[in-house]
Amino acid sequence: MKRRTVERNPGLVSWAEAVPFFGDGTADRLLEKVRDLRKKATIYPADEQVFHAFCRTPFDQVNVVIVGQDPYHGKGQAHGLAFSVPQGVNAPPSLRNILREVADDTKKNPESQGTDLSDWADQGVLLMNTLLTVEEAKPMSHRNLGWGTLTSQAISELSRQRDHLVFLLWGSKAQSLSSLIDCTRHLILAAAHPSPLSAYRGFFGCRHFSKANAWLESRGLEPVRW
Repeated sequence: MKRRTVERNPGLVSWAEAVPFFGDGTADRLLEKVRDLRKKATIYPADEQVFHAFCRTPFDQVNVVIVGQDPYHGKGQAHGLAFSVPQGVNAPPSLRNILREVADDTKKNPESQGTDLSDWADQGVLLMNTLLTVEEAKPMSHRNLGWGTLTSQAISELSRQRDHLVFLLWGSKAQSLSSLIDCTRHLILAAAHPSPLSAYRGFFGCRHFSKANAWLESRGLEPVRW
């Protein structure tokens, strides 16, 4: 079974070379657990989209990391990218607030923004949830499944092996990962979570999107077209 997940998802090769989770068989074992759970309950996202964020943004192409919590737990929403939903699906509240801040920060026309953030991922924005699966209508239901191993390893290895990354940590759960990041080499931007329960306590007006681009440009890197 070792590395079967990587063999089926060539986009994971760069991650398997950098992060033990993908190279030592842990990914295969955890995915098998999820497949067993699918026999008894509806699990999101679909099996082939669980590692979508990593396949879409190779390890050596990451410039910005946005850390989400767990996938959306409603039908048709989760597709493997934190905060994103497929185009045509109504934006959940947190995503609406993110897009509002993008528009305010970058002076972008709100009407031009879509709900699918795949374009961000293609530009080097790793849209990583701390949990990669969830049972329908049961948020945080897979918090003890073992996804924390991947979260910790991914953040730690990005910090250790890469330079000049921007980490956007929204909310206390995401901010708890800051101890894994070398802040002498990377930029950490922390703010309240974009949820309606907390967005007015520091997310709105944080200007993380323009600040991230300013950091990237100051180091000769391409800014993100948010």
